[in-house]
Amino acid sequence: MICRTYSPALPLSHFVDKFWLYEGYAPAHIKERILPDGSMQLIVNLREDLTRVYDRHNTDECRSLRGSAISGAHSGFVVIDTAEQSSIIGVHFKPGGAFPFLRVPANELRNMHVSMDELWGAAGVDLRNRLLEANTPEAKFRTLEKTLLAQAAGSLTRHPALDFALREFRDMPKLRTISNVIERIGLSKRRFIQVFDERVGLTPKSFCRVRRFQRALPMIARGGRIEWADLAVDCGYFDQAHFIHDFRDFSGLNPSAYLNYRTDHLNHVRLAE
Repeated sequence: MICRTYSPALPLSHFVDKFWLYEGYAPAHIKERILPDGSMQLIVNLREDLTRVYDRHNTDECRSLRGSAISGAHSGFVVIDTAEQSSIIGVHFKPGGAFPFLRVPANELRNMHVSMDELWGAAGVDLRNRLLEANTPEAKFRTLEKTLLAQAAGSLTRHPALDFALREFRDMPKLRTISNVIERIGLSKRRFIQVFDERVGLTPKSFCRVRRFQRALPMIARGGRIEWADLAVDCGYFDQAHFIHDFRDFSGLNPSAYLNYRTDHLNHVRLAE
């Protein structure tokens, strides 16, 4: 299997975490849960012009889109099939980083997958064609860079209040409440929540819940004996019951089941057939 990543240069590096490319991914399981992380992704299926998203409650049913799609910020897991990942490329945006390229507020895409042609018109279709014509991973990454720069709406700048809030929520999740952050940025509570929701795709409260859940995953994945009550406190939960409730809410699993079904990627969990 080929797995390549690329970090773009400025100004895209302010908005994009990484570009990624997978070739030859062929796990034994058919479907996976993708767990939420508070960010958005642009995904292009290079194998076929198709993206399938399965019903969480009945995974025999699915919705089909074109092969180039945007995955909005999610507040729960989504189910995909692994066949689509045999040849796939994507953009993993930083939280709030997709906003300049969407042409709609990010919260309009919350918990959704949308074909790129619905957002970009013909350019959304052309993106996949240009990626197929690019012969090397490096050429494909350059194509993604050029496309994002061309599709950026206006100046590529980030809202300073949003960036400050995201840093506080990321670096000190147990010490900074939403009220603490609002007091320091000079916006009203209503305006701050509006800006955050429109640009990140989740409310501040939902985003902080997702990030707290994400803090637990690498601790669980380390293996060995896990003291669940201690882990819950370390991640900022009131107690173990609160931790388990949130974990089930975001993953559809309890923490011990996650250990049994997780893959090499923390946010990809094998779906038991």
